Amino acid sequence: MATHTTNYRSTFIEVAEDCPAEHAEEPPTGEKPTIAALHYRLIAENPYGRTSDDVVFETHALRQGFDPDDAAAREAFFAKGQPCLRSSPLGKRYGWGIDHDADGRVALVARESDDYAMRAADPAVAHTKAMRSRRA
Repeated sequence: MATHTTNYRSTFIEVAEDCPAEHAEEPPTGEKPTIAALHYRLIAENPYGRTSDDVVFETHALRQGFDPDDAAAREAFFAKGQPCLRSSPLGKRYGWGIDHDADGRVALVARESDDYAMRAADPAVAHTKAMRSRRA
């Protein structure tokens, strides 16, 4: 069975061109956490501790109510293509860049930070932008 991945290596996902947040914001949490809130929590609580695949699958598992450590469920989930973190509300709506290290592990970078400016100008890593919310 072929497996797909959402992982990038040595890549910086910049904030979407149409992102309304001038400063990075923590997504609101509610009774049932949103995808944005789960992505934020999973990445912020352990910077460079999880890959994009880990974040995407764990978010799916938590929202569907099953064990994120279920290897068979993970294999079935990645048997078909899944949206990568370019489609995450963190970069589309909440002002967070997402840095992928050489091993594919991710961390958040606030749009207004010096760290963001440094990473956005770094020629040693690949650059892409979060997906726009609306068509151009």
